[in-house]
Amino acid sequence: MTNTHSTMVPAKGRIGSPPGEFGYVAPVGGHQIYFGIKRMMDVVVSTLVIIMLTPLMLVISILIRLDSKGSPIFAQERFGGRRVKIDGKYMWEIFPFTIYKFRTMSAEAPHDLHRNFVKAFIRNDEAKMQAINNNAGTEYKIKEDPRITRIGKFLRKTSLDEVPQLINVVRGEMSLVGPRPALRYEVEEYTDWHKKRFAARQGMTGYWQVRGRSEVSFEKMTEMDIEYATRQNLLLDLKILFMTPLRVLKGKGAE
Repeated sequence: MTNTHSTMVPAKGRIGSPPGEFGYVAPVGGHQIYFGIKRMMDVVVSTLVIIMLTPLMLVISILIRLDSKGSPIFAQERFGGRRVKIDGKYMWEIFPFTIYKFRTMSAEAPHDLHRNFVKAFIRNDEAKMQAINNNAGTEYKIKEDPRITRIGKFLRKTSLDEVPQLINVVRGEMSLVGPRPALRYEVEEYTDWHKKRFAARQGMTGYWQVRGRSEVSFEKMTEMDIEYATRQNLLLDLKILFMTPLRVLKGKGAE
């Protein structure tokens, strides 16, 4: 696949995780009215769902604590895109934030396994992915991950581990619909073309999740994310939201 010309504006300096550390992406789609309505929908829907699911979230928290030691909530640095105005023009800034999930792994689980797999996934190194998976399959995910707890397997299968991200949506760090947030060691592997997936607010579900999830390569996933960023509109968002529970019920590509 041939990458398009760079659309990145270099960031100045690097101290810890400053905003703009990985640069800015030029807009590829969407309109001001759409972004305003989408933000309102994110806040209203997320707030209502949090209220309705509070009892379930308490039960899940208790089950996680009973199943393994550690906090039921997992917090981690991720990177997303947000619209900022620079010299009178809107750009998408690649910025760091803390994402929240229900913990699905043992608290002391190392991250080397996932880091090595993700780098191989981005580089399309199928031999290394197969080696990490002990030649157990060709799906683009870690199979039989030893770090996952018993309750964690259920939470991932049903995507209930994602529910705390509603807090990120209310705070404006994420949206209900959009490309998935990325880890630091993912973004460090990105080319400028890959970074175009940040030309939309990162979401809890998205184009890739309902069309491919862990069944497609990283290049194909990026194509889908960029296609969403280019086409993003309310009708598409509603379609993705409608398709998401159907995809979860089928168990397609769940981690």
